[in-house]
Amino acid sequence: MAETTTDTRTATAARAEDLHRAYGRGTASVHALRGVSVTLAPGTFTAVMGPSGSGKTTLLHCLAGMDRPTRGTVWWGDTEVSRLPERKLATLRRTRIGFVFQAFNLMPAMTVAQNVELPGRLAGDRPDRGRVLDALARVGLAGRERHRPGQLSGGQQQRVAIARALVSRPPVLFADEPTGALDRATGHEILALLRDGVDRDGRTCAMVTHDPVAAAYADRVLLLADGRVVDELDRPTAAGIAARLGRLGG
Repeated sequence: MAETTTDTRTATAARAEDLHRAYGRGTASVHALRGVSVTLAPGTFTAVMGPSGSGKTTLLHCLAGMDRPTRGTVWWGDTEVSRLPERKLATLRRTRIGFVFQAFNLMPAMTVAQNVELPGRLAGDRPDRGRVLDALARVGLAGRERHRPGQLSGGQQQRVAIARALVSRPPVLFADEPTGALDRATGHEILALLRDGVDRDGRTCAMVTHDPVAAAYADRVLLLADGRVVDELDRPTAAGIAARLGRLGG
């Protein structure tokens, strides 16, 4: 009987193989990533941490298709995206991934609903009102669709940003310091929301953070230093993460 093998590309939500990213040329070049290989399994929550300049945000942007690696490959499921033409990548990105920024990036003159709809409108798609309202309900903002960002708290604005990332119902969500601009109590609410999306909806989440307490919401923590993955922790405590970071100088 022939041996059955599983193609790892179909068993992962996203992955990077031997990822390198350099900026600049010659002696002035900066190597942000140096041969990083990472796998994000479906329905898991991964936190990426490390000292300043370790490459964690660059890794997140490359995995999300927002930056191109200098060398290496990025896969979403069985699709290699690192060499796709920009137009095809942008089309795929709208349905396969969502991205949450620390700075919210909301348009102050637009309503909450219009902010959630904006990526679709820019792409030439007609927004589905039902999906917009459902995304807002999922982040606890039902009934706030006509408010403007200035009428919301920082935590509520971040919830709008998460709803915007979720409106296309992507299987993978990337978040870059999503609680960095929030107070601790509000930050916990946002982290619980991300955690719930993994546990309830089976979404895959990858988050860059500098906070060991935030990272403890994840299933695992990847520690980067000098553009390389130097450690991996499974279901660690905040104290355990802080101790490892201390040894790295984070």
